[in-house]
Amino acid sequence: MLKIENLHAYYGKSHVLHGVSFDVQPGEIVALLGRNGSGRSTTAKAIMGLVDWEGTLQWKGQPLNGKKAYEVAHLGIGYVPESRDIFPNLTVHQNLMLGQKGRGKGSRWSFDDMYGMFPRLKERQHIEAGVMSGGEQQMLTLCRTLMGDPDLIIIDEPTEGLAPKIVELVGQYLQTIKSRGISVLLIEQKLTIAMTISDRTLVMGHGSIVFQGTPETLRADSYVRKEWLEV
Repeated sequence: MLKIENLHAYYGKSHVLHGVSFDVQPGEIVALLGRNGSGRSTTAKAIMGLVDWEGTLQWKGQPLNGKKAYEVAHLGIGYVPESRDIFPNLTVHQNLMLGQKGRGKGSRWSFDDMYGMFPRLKERQHIEAGVMSGGEQQMLTLCRTLMGDPDLIIIDEPTEGLAPKIVELVGQYLQTIKSRGISVLLIEQKLTIAMTISDRTLVMGHGSIVFQGTPETLRADSYVRKEWLEV
């Protein structure tokens, strides 16, 4: 589905990614782990056409070279950035409406789905999104992206700043996404959620992939965890 080979990315003259290669298969949750500054978010931005890159990026066999972010999104890749880019002056419901694909026709997701998974959003559906807490805005961003009915969703630090009970909800939410045939590239620092729900784990360090394997293999590899993950 998503194939990345020898990916290099840059911010101006700064060379951030150094030959990153991996793939994401249909209906799979892949966790991309690593410390801050390892290149995880840059990888997501390269996929979405938000940074300069070179190498091979293919989506369902189609090259992504030169694609703008909105063009990548129209191809079926959803992106939930860490920055929680909601529309603060619009209500929760209006934010979700903006995410709808083709007015919801043929979509795997509905307003009822979103409100069912996150009842807090239903309670606040007529409230301006800008007055909500960071955790609530994170929920809204996740749901708005899903309303576009992507086949792959890239989620950058979805549990950042969330209470433990909400983190557990997010884990269940991601498994629900998978159950509907949607692939997930999960960028995360919290090993607990990543190791629990992912099919494969990738570890980044200094702009390169330094480990690929199952959660069980990573759990057993104390060297990789100590060298590249633990603080």
